[in-house]
Amino acid sequence: MRFALFFLLNGIHLMIDRIIAFIVLCLVLSIPFGIAVTFTGEVMLNFVFFWPLFMSAIWISGGIYFWLYRERHWKVVDQEVPHLEGEPLISILIPCYNEGPNVRETLLAALNQRYPNIEVIAINDGSTDSTADELNIMAKQHQALRVIHLKQNQGKATALQAGAAAAKSDYLICIDGDALLDRDAAVWLVKPMIDHPRVGAVTGNPRVRTRSTLVGRIQVGEFSSIIGLIKRTQRVYGQVFTVSGVVAAFNRRALADIGYWSNDMITEDIDVSWKLQLRHWSIFFEPRAICWILMPETLRGLWKQRLRWAQGGAEVFLKNLRQLWSWQYRRMWVLFAEFCCSVIWSFTFALSIILFFLGMFITLPENIRVYTLFPPGYTGLVLAATCLIQFTVSLIIERRYEKQVASSLFWIVWYPMVYWMINLFTTLISFPKVMLKVHRKRARWESPDRGIERIE
Repeated sequence: MRFALFFLLNGIHLMIDRIIAFIVLCLVLSIPFGIAVTFTGEVMLNFVFFWPLFMSAIWISGGIYFWLYRERHWKVVDQEVPHLEGEPLISILIPCYNEGPNVRETLLAALNQRYPNIEVIAINDGSTDSTADELNIMAKQHQALRVIHLKQNQGKATALQAGAAAAKSDYLICIDGDALLDRDAAVWLVKPMIDHPRVGAVTGNPRVRTRSTLVGRIQVGEFSSIIGLIKRTQRVYGQVFTVSGVVAAFNRRALADIGYWSNDMITEDIDVSWKLQLRHWSIFFEPRAICWILMPETLRGLWKQRLRWAQGGAEVFLKNLRQLWSWQYRRMWVLFAEFCCSVIWSFTFALSIILFFLGMFITLPENIRVYTLFPPGYTGLVLAATCLIQFTVSLIIERRYEKQVASSLFWIVWYPMVYWMINLFTTLISFPKVMLKVHRKRARWESPDRGIERIE
């Protein structure tokens, strides 16, 4: 009887979620058209151009505030390494799937931390290449390294759960199997959790190693001029949309409080970030915790990665939609509103393009006609100036962590167009897909594009 009641209630909840998802999708599709009908196509186009401008201004001001009140008082990164009282054990978890060519370098960087009291746990999640052999060889050579082999590919979340269960520390650092930790990154990641007991996670500062193509170089600009500023800004107003999946540290008490990672979410990093903050755990951003990462260097690889990110954001949005209206979760409303506006922006942009081309072939009502897709009036100049200011601010802030970041300035100028266009198309595809999905399946790994050449 209990089982029957459980399945009945579960089915009802699933049906309610599907109805809500369908209503949300209808609203998202109708709001842009409603703007055009209620006002004019010009008003709709103004939203398309002024939303990126508004967000850039927010990111710039947040980044400057973070730098003024925190970073500018810090000493040179290499000269100031904090002392962790009591020297607690730190566990570094490295889930691996088909990381044979990269895992040795990753393990050596983790094992070579200057902080002495660490253990490294590598989790082989059913790899089909040489990963298992590489891990076994390394485990024989390094006493601080332990290896867990899972027979089948269970997904990153399950691999992290296995690593957390085996870890002896209350502080868990999670990095990808192709990431290189800076030699003091572990200390910087753990210190905020020791100083502030309600800090549930600390996200690090990823730096792109793959720079041999235009796609790779553009992402250097992305991580410097956009992602870094976004993390700083979100930390200023208190809530972070997501920790970096490639380098983040967690308080074990916080993970236990939320039931660890969910294995049915395509982006476990976004999901765990929201779970922590909905349970009133704080997330810090520590830019001194540097980690060198591999990123896609082909358009196909970049597209697959960003589509997954967009789908993950939509899944977390839908998962938490019903409970977010409660007053106790008001601190998450800013993130929620920003996500909603970004989704509406994508569909508004798409509708403006459709109306523009339709107007070339058929006669549309005057109020919904879109005469041009170029920025209205002076907006283009303002957007260009804002981008320049944003790049300048980010370069000033980031140069202390990477001296050569200024060498990528030429390639950064291409970034705004690429960033917003990728956001546009990935949202247009992923958001309806998630809203119309019947149920979530276990999220498993795929071997991604790791780039062509890396800086050493």
